[in-house]
Amino acid sequence: MGFASAMVVAMAIDAGFGWPGGLFARIGHPVSWLGKWIDALDQSWNRDTQSSETRRAAGAAAALIVIALSALFSWAIQLGMPPGWSRTLLLGALAWPFIALRSLHYHVAAVAGPLQAGDLASARAAVAKIVGRDPNTLDAAGIARAAIESLAENASDGIAAPVFWGTLFGLPGIVGYKAVNTLDSMIGHRTVRHEAFGWAAARIDDVANFLPARLTGLVFALAGRRPREAVACMMQDARNHRSINAGWPEAAMAAALGVRLCGPRSYHGVLADEPWLNGDARDPGGADIARALALYRYAMIGLAGLLVILALL
Repeated sequence: MGFASAMVVAMAIDAGFGWPGGLFARIGHPVSWLGKWIDALDQSWNRDTQSSETRRAAGAAAALIVIALSALFSWAIQLGMPPGWSRTLLLGALAWPFIALRSLHYHVAAVAGPLQAGDLASARAAVAKIVGRDPNTLDAAGIARAAIESLAENASDGIAAPVFWGTLFGLPGIVGYKAVNTLDSMIGHRTVRHEAFGWAAARIDDVANFLPARLTGLVFALAGRRPREAVACMMQDARNHRSINAGWPEAAMAAALGVRLCGPRSYHGVLADEPWLNGDARDPGGADIARALALYRYAMIGLAGLLVILALL
């Protein structure tokens, strides 16, 4: 039946249950396990006394070790599974923790409620949990943009990309991808500490997300009511984004909703003069976050439907 069926199972489990808080309290989460491993390597191998070249080599070695061992361990588990439907269900259950379908919806919806009620303080507190920009500098439109951008980008990183690699390679594909993505989120930043050490992690993440990001943008475009405008906006504006990948789902979301996204924002007191996506449109508000969440649900249903078609083929 291929791996597509297993990815549908994983998406269905996560949509229904997410990762229960009680389970997290008992055993944590597989991504947090990866995070502890990466942090240990960062503390041990990334030293201020090293040269930039040495730190870059150490970071590349750390990234390759984490990715390779994660994928190999998952491959060994997959080899031992029985054939048929039981294998599909087992693969889906093991892939489930690596898909953030429900939690992404929850965290973005937590911004929409207070923003629509006019409670900017609570909306800023909620959006601070999902973006890195300074929440206190955000007005209502800035909060809405941040939430919608996070929804669009993380739909790619948190769902479409792991499902893409899981469909191709099964459990090693989805676990290996989450190792890549976790490495990037922890050490792939352009800071003094991680500029050199995290260079390889960031580049590997760019490659791993190249096709999934564009697929996510296309799915958003097709799920909305303005597919031509969304595709045109992707082709015109996505390349101007600071990320070679995030601009695609964000541009598609912007045009599908008829709002503008991205633009100037502040990170740790430093103004980043980012270009606009769909810049001639209006600013979003709290109601547009709700519309974005509806589009997200339609798009993820469409993605699951595409996987079902692949499984039947």
